[in-house]
Amino acid sequence: MIQKFAGYGFNKSHAAAYAVLCYQTAYLKSHYPTEFMAALMTTDMGNTDKIMGYFTECRDLGIKVLGPDVNESQKNFAVADGGIRFGLAAIKNVGEGAVESIVAIRNETGPFTSVFDFCRRVDLRKVNKRMLEGLIKTGTFDSTGAKRAQLMAVLDQAIEDGGAAQRERELGQTSIFGEEFSDQKISGAPGAPPLPSIPEWDQAQRLKYERELTGFYISAHPLNRYETTIGALSTVTTAGLAELSDGKEVKLCGIIATVKPMLTKKGDRMAYVTLEDLQGTVEVIIFPDLFKTSGELIAPEQLIRITGVIDRGDKGTKLRGSKIESLAEVQKQTVKRVHIRLSDRPEASDQLLRLREIFQRHPGGTVVSLTFQMEKALEADTAPLPNLSVSPSEHFVSDIEEVLGKGALSLLS
Repeated sequence: MIQKFAGYGFNKSHAAAYAVLCYQTAYLKSHYPTEFMAALMTTDMGNTDKIMGYFTECRDLGIKVLGPDVNESQKNFAVADGGIRFGLAAIKNVGEGAVESIVAIRNETGPFTSVFDFCRRVDLRKVNKRMLEGLIKTGTFDSTGAKRAQLMAVLDQAIEDGGAAQRERELGQTSIFGEEFSDQKISGAPGAPPLPSIPEWDQAQRLKYERELTGFYISAHPLNRYETTIGALSTVTTAGLAELSDGKEVKLCGIIATVKPMLTKKGDRMAYVTLEDLQGTVEVIIFPDLFKTSGELIAPEQLIRITGVIDRGDKGTKLRGSKIESLAEVQKQTVKRVHIRLSDRPEASDQLLRLREIFQRHPGGTVVSLTFQMEKALEADTAPLPNLSVSPSEHFVSDIEEVLGKGALSLLS
């Protein structure tokens, strides 16, 4: 069978077609990276793992992925403002027909000024309450200046007002003060129903809703501030698992996305966990013994490090977990030295003063050393700084990277 297939499988015409396709896509990615990545995201809109990989690649390429916007988004992922705007059809409970209707109305009559204006102008037979909740929770109305919590609080009122306005239009009725006054009253201009004075949801709540409704964290990622830590404490990323052999032990840091608890035939508890890092996701099998010892860490939104063995089967690559640790605890126990790189640029003096302030804000038991790059081929390393030790938490790391940029700090065990 192999010999027969080899007679055709990669003949010259076949190889040439692959070569041309490879050249064309490489050319597009090189010269039109934003358009190319937007097209990839649209093509794989239903594949969460691939989209997550594209998000990471966009970040590496310096391309911003902008959240969904009622006045900017199209049906699919599209180029906007130098980045890629999230497509409305990628939000759960949002139908393509409804999105096409929204975009058509926006193109015909201009941008939406508020959720009241939106409900007054769109066809509420196509855009239902469930869809509106999804649009609000994913930040689609953020550009109108309202908080997501405020919009959810007035949603029923906005739908009622919009429905009443549409019934009047269908009957051919107008306000005695004229349509202009009526539009102003509903749209959010002076005289519109005031939004309640309530606090916005915290970031964790906002990210939770974004993940539930799109499969992704859009406005931020819980692991962003741990990126340096993850690089130091992991032996692989989810994207790199495919390159490793079956049965190899790995250490993988991430956030638990989902937990599916089960009972064995003996009645013992176990679970299938979806672990997510900045590259993608992987399913981890938690057997009863590990579940007993680490049950408190097996919950959605937990930041952990899992040690496990690669299990490659018919249904894809999984991990068989052998150890689960809190990411914060691993960081605290494992990191023995913080190493920071600086250059001899004019701003270095100011940077050193700011670094000293950060060191003082994060006291701990981990020593700090520096590398000064004075010329391209000349560097000077310091011994651990005397009378100074820090706590290498994610807040410490983010403070350092705010001053020096990513890549300037290393966590060493």
